[in-house]
Amino acid sequence: MTVEHIKQEIAPLREELLNHSLYNDLESLEHINIFMEQHIYAVWDFMSMVKWLQRKLTCTEVPWVASKANGQTQRFINEIVLAEETDTDRHGEIKSHFQMYVDAMEQSGADPSKALDFIKSVNGKKDVVTFLKQNFLPGKVIPFLDFTFGLLQEGKAHKIAAAFTFGREDLIPDMFLTLVKKINQGEGNKLDGLIYYMERHIEIDGEEHGPMSLAMVSQLCGKNEKKWDEAMAAAKEAFQARMRLWTGIQETIAFQNKNMRVMA
Repeated sequence: MTVEHIKQEIAPLREELLNHSLYNDLESLEHINIFMEQHIYAVWDFMSMVKWLQRKLTCTEVPWVASKANGQTQRFINEIVLAEETDTDRHGEIKSHFQMYVDAMEQSGADPSKALDFIKSVNGKKDVVTFLKQNFLPGKVIPFLDFTFGLLQEGKAHKIAAAFTFGREDLIPDMFLTLVKKINQGEGNKLDGLIYYMERHIEIDGEEHGPMSLAMVSQLCGKNEKKWDEAMAAAKEAFQARMRLWTGIQETIAFQNKNMRVMA
């Protein structure tokens, strides 16, 4: 099997996600803010996947020892970390992409406080999956995070790399392009920060990180057919998890619209 086989197999899921009806529901600043208040958890758990891969595929321990991972794969992970943790925002300041997203939420009037409180409370927890079951988060955020942290706790690098590659790096440019086109029709400069964040990912992931992530999956699976099968399954599950997250946001928007009609 190859990464091209996986891409062919998940093509219908990818197409379904890129044509999800949620995008048509982002017709007002209020609706976009609902989107951001739930999507921020995906921005955060993306970094958790990146840091897991960095710890596994490079050396972050002291004393340092050489990693056995492929040099190209190590470079890719380190470049991802560099871009995600220390990129230049639209004002020329050095910030993480997560902080850029928080700034974009504050600019648009969305509330990042619930997500920030949750992230603070989960800090240091070794069993994140169990901790998730003890919390309430909006929409379908918990099932989405449960998939990610279930993978991380299982600890199979090829599965995590596949979910990260096909469910994030290779997908995000097209997904964010769809969102940017919709958002640009709307609320002017209140969304400048969000648009910059998405356009930055379109640029970086589309031109550099996407192709390198595909090579990482190939390197980690090698000639082991079982690993390829597991990578395929993880890629499919990543799309299904994202679909649930999108549907949860859509349901929240529909619930708000219903309440607004009742109040009127």
